[in-house]
Amino acid sequence: MKILVCIAQVPDTTSKIAFANNNTTFATEGLTMIINPYDEWYALVRALELKEAGKATAVHLITVGKSDVEPVIRKALALGGDEAIRIDVDSNDPLVVAQEIAAYATAQAYDLVLCGKESIDYNNGVVGAMLAALLDTEYVGFATKLDIEGTTANLVREIEGGEEHIVCNLPLVVSCQKGMAEQRIPNMRGIMAARTKPLAVVAGTGAQAQSKIVSYEMPTTKTGVKMIDADNMDQLVQLLHTEAKVI
Repeated sequence: MKILVCIAQVPDTTSKIAFANNNTTFATEGLTMIINPYDEWYALVRALELKEAGKATAVHLITVGKSDVEPVIRKALALGGDEAIRIDVDSNDPLVVAQEIAAYATAQAYDLVLCGKESIDYNNGVVGAMLAALLDTEYVGFATKLDIEGTTANLVREIEGGEEHIVCNLPLVVSCQKGMAEQRIPNMRGIMAARTKPLAVVAGTGAQAQSKIVSYEMPTTKTGVKMIDADNMDQLVQLLHTEAKVI
C-alpha cells in the first residue's frame, strides 16, 4: 500500500503576524514557517505508524508551493517520509491546491491519501474533500482513528454526542484531527537522512484559481470584562445594547 501525505507550510502560531502590500499578503520578513500541525502530528505520523506496522510499503509527501517551502518538507522527511514532491505553484486557492495534488496523485495510484483536517492559516478545511472528488474516491473527514486491514479501512470520527465508526474500501482520502496519532520529534538520524532523500519538483498544470484574498485585517483588540451587580439588570440590558451590540 502506498500512502500520500499532504503537507502545507503555515506561519508559526507564536510568530507576530503582520501584513504587506496594502494588507493583501502576509509580511514574511522575520516570520517563522512550520509544517501545518494537523498534517504533521496526525496525518504524517499515522502514515508512518501504518508503515512501521507493515501495512504500508511507502509514505510519500506532497506540497504545493515555491522553493521557500523546501525546509518544511525536509523536516517532514526527517520524521520518516520516504520521498517528497513539491508542485511548483504559488497559490492560496484551495481548489488549485487540490487540483494540482490530484493531477499528480492520479498517475501514481496511491491507495491512501492523508491530510490534516485544515491548515491553521486559512482554516478552510476543504482541500481533502475537493481532492477526494477529483480523484473519484471515498472521503472521510475529521477522522480520529484509522486502521487498515488488507484493502479495507476502519475509521472513527467524532459526531455530535458520540462517535461514528466507518468501514471503507481503498483507495480513500482521509482528513485527520486530534486523536489520530501522537506528535513526534525528528531525531538526528532522521535529520541527516532527510538531506539525501528524494525531493522531486514538478511543474504545475496551470489550474486556475476560483477565489482570491482581497485583504486581511487584524482582530479587534479585546477589552476588559465589566462586572455588573446582579441587582442592576437595567444596566446590564443597556450595556448589551450599546456595547455588546445585541439587538
